[in-house]
Amino acid sequence: MADKVDNGIPCLSFIGIVDFSQEAKWLYITGSVSDLLGYEPHELEGRPSLELVHPDEMARVRKLHYDTIRQDKAACLVYLRMKHKNPHKGYILCGISRTIVHNVTVGSVSFANSSAKTFHNNSTAQEITVLSPSFPELQFRRWHDPAPMPPTPIPSALRLTPKSWRDGASPSSSPEPEEEEGLSYDPLPSQSFRTALILDRFSTHCTIMYKSNDLLITSNDSNADPRSFFDFVAKKDEARVRTWIETVKTWGVNERGQPSDGGFGFAGFTLLAEGRDHLYKHATPSVIRRGSGAPRHSSNLPVRPKNHKSNIRGPSSASRAIKTPTIIEPEVEGESLVVDAIFSAHSDGILVILRRSA
Repeated sequence: MADKVDNGIPCLSFIGIVDFSQEAKWLYITGSVSDLLGYEPHELEGRPSLELVHPDEMARVRKLHYDTIRQDKAACLVYLRMKHKNPHKGYILCGISRTIVHNVTVGSVSFANSSAKTFHNNSTAQEITVLSPSFPELQFRRWHDPAPMPPTPIPSALRLTPKSWRDGASPSSSPEPEEEEGLSYDPLPSQSFRTALILDRFSTHCTIMYKSNDLLITSNDSNADPRSFFDFVAKKDEARVRTWIETVKTWGVNERGQPSDGGFGFAGFTLLAEGRDHLYKHATPSVIRRGSGAPRHSSNLPVRPKNHKSNIRGPSSASRAIKTPTIIEPEVEGESLVVDAIFSAHSDGILVILRRSA
């Protein structure tokens, strides 16, 4: 069947997370996959993502998946063809971003074509790989850019040990596969200390819809109890982080004006591991102060009888109004750490990758 580049496929994107197995099985997919490839998320979750890859590109994609994990890459793009559920639509040229996040690969899949938007996306990526032979013009990247998020050491106690290394061999001594064809391997070990968050793109609070692990944000299960992303940003950095997110949102709009993908933004800020809201709710009364206008109560004040009438003129109505207490958040924000971040916008979410700053 002939490849179909654009036959009514929306210029949208979806976020996907796959495991480290050689099949790269889907662990999580956002709903826009149905707009781009015709599948519902539940039809793909748990199945190999490589099933959707064009047969001519399968061997190279498998090797690329392996190398991405072993080299602990971040903010990389690859252009390849993926199968649409509707056989009449054939294979769709897609741009796939990928970043290794501890024990999963996190990224997005978007419709790709030769356009200014694709040029912009490429200009913000760390690495570009074009597997589809018909589109060499997509091979573009900035000259001599350093890696925005290089690998960082991870405690040995947190590394996963694959079956093939249990006899004493180390990851560094494991040989590279000699051939792309027939590449086979056990799941690879955990990599850098990174956490991925998927934020609600359409909420001013950027509610956390998904959290990949508890390595950096440790307060509670954000997947079960959605909280604002900004709750975990130090107050002094909140305005800047909001500006960055609004910026990548403006990048993440396709030629039709629809929310889509828009390249990578790199920045750093101070992260609060437990969040300000959590600390406020559990703060002791001594750290919550009331405003000067709050009424004071004392058990030593005389109690006026219910029907007692005083001939002393009371205060004016304006001064009688009781002022609402002013609640001030705790001054101490709790444990904090400086993090590097990758921000990227997609059709149904904002993807944020975090790691401790070196």
